[in-house]
Amino acid sequence: MKKNMLLLICTLIASLSYGQNSGNGLKMTSNYSSDNPEIRDIMEFEGIDYYKIKFEGKDLIGKSYHLTVKEFLNGNIVSDSTIINSKEIPHENFQIINDSIFSMKIISKLTPNKKLKMNLRIGRFGFEREFYTIEAGNYKLRNIAEESRLKIGYNKKFCLMAYIMPYEKANGIKSYCDVMARGNEAINWWKIFGLKHYFLFELKFE
Repeated sequence: MKKNMLLLICTLIASLSYGQNSGNGLKMTSNYSSDNPEIRDIMEFEGIDYYKIKFEGKDLIGKSYHLTVKEFLNGNIVSDSTIINSKEIPHENFQIINDSIFSMKIISKLTPNKKLKMNLRIGRFGFEREFYTIEAGNYKLRNIAEESRLKIGYNKKFCLMAYIMPYEKANGIKSYCDVMARGNEAINWWKIFGLKHYFLFELKFE
């Protein structure tokens, strides 16, 4: 019962809407799951994570965006790849942000063949990626930037999302919240929590 309660509390926290302001005029708001309780129940049953993320700031106008992902295994970075770099979009009109608002939607789930499947939607563009897991773990997609209150801004990469498994304590209780509480030490999660495998997604506006 204690295990279920802890995981439930963490789920409820992650289901709320977050808002964060940086010191340079950039604001991020994030909404998790759905406003419809029945759809929310279905998504939880199917293990689907769904985020709607919005950035606001007058300095977004004219900026490009670059989203990358780092894969960590046993404390080492084993891959570092680009998901989308707007500078590489063939149409010049879409290479930069033309508004003070920039939005994205992220949907993810663990497939039957134990792959992490993620769909990213930015405006009229959609991108789909799959990532291999090392075991049948309870992977969850978390907004590390807001849950850990990390600094966001322009012209420098910042951690946005994390694909993690829960930390299992000595008493057997599993928690995602303990990991998110130390998001500023994400590169050391292997040493701190023994997390063998996870992904960090980084975003850069420039």
